[in-house]
Amino acid sequence: MKAVLLIAGLGTRLRPLTNSTPKCLLPINGQPLLAIWFDKLVRAGVTEVLINTHWLAEQVIDFVEKFTPAGLKVTLFHEPILLGSAGTLAANRHFFDDDPFFIIYGDNVSDVDLADLYAAHQHYQPVLTLGTFEAEFPERCGIADIDSDGVIQGFIEKPKKPLSNRAAAGIYVADPKIFDYFPQHSIAEQTSASALDLGFDVIPKLVGQMRNYSIDRLIDIGTPDNYRKANESLT
Repeated sequence: MKAVLLIAGLGTRLRPLTNSTPKCLLPINGQPLLAIWFDKLVRAGVTEVLINTHWLAEQVIDFVEKFTPAGLKVTLFHEPILLGSAGTLAANRHFFDDDPFFIIYGDNVSDVDLADLYAAHQHYQPVLTLGTFEAEFPERCGIADIDSDGVIQGFIEKPKKPLSNRAAAGIYVADPKIFDYFPQHSIAEQTSASALDLGFDVIPKLVGQMRNYSIDRLIDIGTPDNYRKANESLT
């Protein structure tokens, strides 16, 4: 089983904490966030994970070399220019095989059961199983319109007038068919202005072909307030 863990963000809203430490290595109750995700992946049965690097990449590489758990193979992909969440996947299409895989935004902390999420995806076999949570500020998130059967019938990234507070959690399972919905795009010509984003460029195309998976607790540690909350309430 494979996964991609997106961790290359700059963490600008967490400065000065991230001036000298990449966001993915900030401690949550004493444990680096990347270590928490490694542990969750291993317990779910993941054997290979691709992680992208950018800001303070040397620290991430050093951590991977020293602290990758047994049974997990890590592939590092450095991005001199950030490609965006979908751009990272597109540039590494060769990493994935014919089986479903996890897509996880590594700046989240959650009590999600990844094995259960994967089992739900295998049961229904949609193109994408979208983990969602109840957002306090839905206008800052990707909002899903979910029907009574759990099928996602609408999706808008950062809507000005959200129709619900059910937001994409950045924790998904995707079928390889998802790449059929990626924009035609040359990674070789990538610039920061042309980064490909899952929420804007891919997920809206999957309306009717996605299923919801509800996640009880999730915190994006991208702000000082949320980072404090994560240390107080989640491990």
